Amino acid sequence: MDCRYQAVPTPLPHTGNVSGAGDLGRALRCWRDRTAPAAVGMPAGGTRRAAGLRREELAQLAGLSVDYVVRLEQGRATSPSAQVLSALARALRLSQAEREHLYLLAGQAVPGPGKVPTHIPPSVRRLLDQLDGTPLIVCDASWNRILWNPLWAALFGDVSAWRGRERNVAWRLFTGLPSRVDYTSEQESRFTTVLVADLRAATARYPADTGLRSLIRDLRAVSTDFARLWDTGVVGVHGSHSKTFDHPDVGALTLDCDTLTAPGSDLRIMVFTAAPGSTDADRLKLLNVIGTQALTEDGPPQ
Repeated sequence: MDCRYQAVPTPLPHTGNVSGAGDLGRALRCWRDRTAPAAVGMPAGGTRRAAGLRREELAQLAGLSVDYVVRLEQGRATSPSAQVLSALARALRLSQAEREHLYLLAGQAVPGPGKVPTHIPPSVRRLLDQLDGTPLIVCDASWNRILWNPLWAALFGDVSAWRGRERNVAWRLFTGLPSRVDYTSEQESRFTTVLVADLRAATARYPADTGLRSLIRDLRAVSTDFARLWDTGVVGVHGSHSKTFDHPDVGALTLDCDTLTAPGSDLRIMVFTAAPGSTDADRLKLLNVIGTQALTEDGPPQ
């Protein structure tokens, strides 16, 4: 099977079942075989029957069980969700055309312009891979965390137990969930204002996204601060600011935080840096030693 095919231009109707499960399995195996372990942050050593990823490695990168990956490739898993397909597309570094083809093979409607995109272009992934000494996180337009590197996890704590809304930046902030960030009142006010303004703009761009509408509705219900800011129509833009962290292993450190956007993908990339030669930079280097091994993604429900 040729991995270089183009996406089918006419969307298939969504039936809830896999359309051509054998074709889906063959495509997944093809993409897995062509993906070099080193290109996705996996160790390339050891004895390998093929140059590509092992099933276990794809499962780890996508946040799925190995058994589920096997069943998908063998055509025995008949209804992969949109969240599963999105995670597989990110793990395999699929192009936009390949991602669309994946959805069509699985009998799922390709996410349209009215829904928040979660695709991370391969070029952006390669860029992020080069920043292994910098804590960073990637969020979609709803401020759901979809990817982070080990240094970010070391800075913010173990996020593997976070589920659902707990992985949404706005939800954690407005509901008061535990955080290592020690905001001043001014910093918190500025950040909450920008978050609300960002979410308001996202609802205009993605009117068909039910998850985003549900998030806004629930935030209004549980947070009077969010409801007040939403109703006043606040506006704001992301600028450089600092965050102070109370870390149990390296102590307090203050880092500059910049929010970048990738043109055409509507992703938010939050990058944390310290001034060269500063105590904060030394503590960040120490924290990098404590960090784990590879980029981690939000695993979808199975």
